[in-house]
Amino acid sequence: MTVAPAPTPARPPPWRDVRVLRIAGQAAVLLAVGLLLAWLWSNLQTNTERLGIPAPTDFSYLDQPVGQSIAGSDLRPTQSRLDALQVGLVRTIQIAIVGIILTTILGIFLGIARLSSNWLVATFARLYVELFRNTPPLVVVIFIYLGMFINGGFLPPQGEAFEIPKLLAMDIRGISVLWVSFTGSPWPYLLILALGVGLGWFVSRWRGRAQDATGKPAYPVLSGFIVFLAVAIVGWLALGGPTEITAPSVGADGRIAGGNKLTPEYAALLVGLVLYTASHVAEITRGSIQAVARGQDEAAKALGLTPGQRLRKVILPQALRVAIPPMSNQYLNLTKNSSLAVAIAYVEMTRVTSDLVANGAPAFQAFLLLAFLYLLISLATALITNTINSRLAIPER
Repeated sequence: MTVAPAPTPARPPPWRDVRVLRIAGQAAVLLAVGLLLAWLWSNLQTNTERLGIPAPTDFSYLDQPVGQSIAGSDLRPTQSRLDALQVGLVRTIQIAIVGIILTTILGIFLGIARLSSNWLVATFARLYVELFRNTPPLVVVIFIYLGMFINGGFLPPQGEAFEIPKLLAMDIRGISVLWVSFTGSPWPYLLILALGVGLGWFVSRWRGRAQDATGKPAYPVLSGFIVFLAVAIVGWLALGGPTEITAPSVGADGRIAGGNKLTPEYAALLVGLVLYTASHVAEITRGSIQAVARGQDEAAKALGLTPGQRLRKVILPQALRVAIPPMSNQYLNLTKNSSLAVAIAYVEMTRVTSDLVANGAPAFQAFLLLAFLYLLISLATALITNTINSRLAIPER
């Protein structure tokens, strides 16, 4: 006896088919957005022609002389506006890199302190977090600059510089610190240092695998650092000493010479952003540590590990897997908040763009380019943090 095949269900008409309606809805939204963008672009072109402003696709203004200098840089007024924008870009990247490093260190320290069994340490960390996390970053930056550095007496007046011999000197004009500078081109020695980092990482991984296989201490981190240090010393000697140490000193006239000088504006921006962002990183660290199963800590205690060993070798490595994604958002916020420097007259990428527009550069192109540069920095930061996150992720079985 043959069984008749089941009848094929009839397809609903297009106006009742869910798949057709979903595609049609998305197409309608894309069409509406495209029409809106086309109308805005047409309106922009019409208004720029009417006002005699360069066309939206014309970026020739970047080749024109900037007509001004930037304090603390070698930019000359005869150089192009593109050169000025490059100076601002470098300063923004400097703020981002140094700020991210300091924020990570301070935030992790405060996050651990929030969970301390010492009442005084935990209370101080909690008060810090609540104070800075609930204060706008602009207020923090302006308070550091005006309330502490300029009018608060933190920096001594001109001619009365405070000095820690060979380490630090500061007055109202800036802060100079001990610094290492290159005597010639830095690239040869930087390439040697990069080679040292690669060899140190390879040796560290090799010793780590040996430690895992034998169970005997192989000191992978120490071994990798020794290899890096050896390559750095040999490279330095081979190049004839390509670096020199410059220390700050206060002359008889009260002026500070030598060292790496940080302007009050740069120091206030860096300190303000680090203090503010570290409060958020601290909460991320605290929550990530508490997300680690309690049994992990109990198992580490059973193995006889000290509190410091349990934190370094058991708790923090697992907490980092939880903390890195939200911490990357804070790194992006710190980078974008560097634009608050316009409030304290520190010249970085946003301030340079504003000055260019004030001096006749087309506003649409200038701020469009500014947004694109911030996008590139954010994408680079996200790429690095996502790479670290993927390396720390537990592989799927």
